[in-house]
Amino acid sequence: MTEEKNRHVKTLIEQFGLTPHPEGGHYRETYRSEGTIPARALPPAFKGDRHYSSAIIFLLGQGDVSRLHRIRSDEIWHFYGGGPLRLAMISPDGTASEVVLGSDIAAGHHVQYAVPAGVWFGAKPCAGAGFSLVGCTVAPGFDFADFELGEKEALKAAFPKALACIETFG
Repeated sequence: MTEEKNRHVKTLIEQFGLTPHPEGGHYRETYRSEGTIPARALPPAFKGDRHYSSAIIFLLGQGDVSRLHRIRSDEIWHFYGGGPLRLAMISPDGTASEVVLGSDIAAGHHVQYAVPAGVWFGAKPCAGAGFSLVGCTVAPGFDFADFELGEKEALKAAFPKALACIETFG
């Protein structure tokens, strides 16, 4: 990453008050609904009440990787700025796929993309992007009890058709 882009990433981290995320990159929760869904109204995989929804700002600098993880809720990614972002997914049947979040609609970029609950996914800025600033909205709201960070060797054993994805985002 160029010194100027690196300085810009540091400025964004300070300006938005971002902190390191366990999966990689930096984030800050920006919204959490006041209302909650009682556990009895949620699927059995949820072990407690959940807020209706939550949202974060998420920053990945060049070289940062949001490592493969999955959650129990759908997660909608929103592109805000910087360069395009690769969003990789491994479906429960082991099929790997990838979309690019960005502002170049003519090139096939998505400005918004929904990752279904239970799908393994990870992200990183495209080559030369410098950084990618995105948002993630989760419903039912995010809870770290619903977050599972993938272990590379276990993912390779479970999804042999997705080895390239696992090597890049694992």
